[in-house]
Amino acid sequence: MTRTIISLPEDEKRWLESYGRRHKISSAEVVRRAIGEFRRQKTDMNLNVVLRETAGAWTSIKGDTREYVDALRREWDRKS
Repeated sequence: MTRTIISLPEDEKRWLESYGRRHKISSAEVVRRAIGEFRRQKTDMNLNVVLRETAGAWTSIKGDTREYVDALRREWDRKS
């Protein structure tokens, strides 16, 4: 593990220490968990954005999309 130094406003430092005492974990552990949660949320948000932006992208395709993709690939093979 790598050690690092961060600067916090006094009220956030007090909250961090208080939270750690209430949950019987160190301030460092609170920060590690917070960073982990932040990263998970950001990953989930990015996935949700991609899903939302691409939802319905193939609504113009009728029938089985697998068959459509296979037909496109056969077309590419003929052009090679």
